[in-house]
Amino acid sequence: MKTASNPFKGYKPVPRAQFDAASQHRRSMIAKIKIAVKELGLCDDDYRAILLRVTGKTSCTQLSDDQLVKVLDEFKAKGFQPQPRKAPPKAANHPAAMKARALWISLYHLNAISNPSEKALEAFAKRQLKCERLQWADQGQMYKLVEALKAIGTRSGWNQSTTNATDGSHALKILKMQLCEAILMKLKANDYAPQSWNLAGAAVQICGLAVARKSGPMGWGLGDLDVVARSFGDLLRTGGRSEA
Repeated sequence: MKTASNPFKGYKPVPRAQFDAASQHRRSMIAKIKIAVKELGLCDDDYRAILLRVTGKTSCTQLSDDQLVKVLDEFKAKGFQPQPRKAPPKAANHPAAMKARALWISLYHLNAISNPSEKALEAFAKRQLKCERLQWADQGQMYKLVEALKAIGTRSGWNQSTTNATDGSHALKILKMQLCEAILMKLKANDYAPQSWNLAGAAVQICGLAVARKSGPMGWGLGDLDVVARSFGDLLRTGGRSEA
């Protein structure tokens, strides 16, 4: 049995990767230049000659962003017409889809699935509903997807009973609280948390949730429970270690 007196001292939740918009824009311009070279039928020598004439350099990787724009303008003058980038399909926004999405993210925190993306949810929904897009799904059949997701949660130890709930908001709070408890149980089972910790104590130690010192979990807001589930899930997926 591993010793787990306080493995969370100094723990910080796993940082989220940040999207580098400037780098993405640069890669997009270089990709357009390569497409232009192909569509204009330029050989490598002609391509390098144009780069040298316009920028004084012979490789895209050596060019500044402004120089990349100048090269693209040169190719446009020669007849290149960049195709407008297709916008990604919008995420399904009907109530059943939003419920499925919330369950999908919860299963990720529970470490029951490995990919929390919308694309992964769409692929799972396609298999369940035999429909190309979740947005187009027959609403009368959406229960199949929701029940399939709930079944995954149940197999992973998430108690989803809300029989004692007084209303919809109370039921949602109970579900989120029981999700946090299920993740904590997994942390304990893997010796990532002391067996003596309750939900409030673990929330203080793992994510520093100040409200946990003042009240029990039933006093937390829905946002507090989301923070706890995400932080517990981060720790579970990283084997009880912070990546910070």
